[in-house]
Amino acid sequence: MHQNIKLILLLVFHFFWVLNGFSQSKTLSKPLKVYEIDGIKLKSFNFDGLQPYLNQKNDTVYVINFWATWCVPCVKELPHFEKLNQKYKGGKFKMILVSLDFPKMIESRVIPFIKNKNLQAEVVVLNDPDANTWIEKVAKEWSGAIPATIIYKNEKRRFYEQSFTEEELETEIKSFIN
Repeated sequence: MHQNIKLILLLVFHFFWVLNGFSQSKTLSKPLKVYEIDGIKLKSFNFDGLQPYLNQKNDTVYVINFWATWCVPCVKELPHFEKLNQKYKGGKFKMILVSLDFPKMIESRVIPFIKNKNLQAEVVVLNDPDANTWIEKVAKEWSGAIPATIIYKNEKRRFYEQSFTEEELETEIKSFIN
């Protein structure tokens, strides 16, 4: 009788674990630091902390864009990312904008930029100076130039080292949604 109760509890726990997707996705790491200014909350990660964002295994389409406030092509394409984030965010879609700005610029430049541009997509900062190590882990073909974007869903994955027009970006996103 006692064994049956244990088995039932184990099955119930497993059912809720699977139902909530925990068995199929990696746990997101705790940030190195969380900045909160003017209602903007921004997490800073080293690469190990960011890596789970790059490798979720579920039915969600992930768009991960590497950018910086000092990168003119990055800033030019961000409205396209934001518009498409608003369009698709109600479904199984997650956009993460990974700022490569220097840590000393977070409070003075990145957070004001997020506020002024009214960015609603999740923004995180990658604070890991060992780019020679982590760039290849993001994508073997990445030279390190930005903007750069990964779009993936489960095992289907594409890397883009380019700027996007709104139409180009939406075409790529739709190829993962359909």
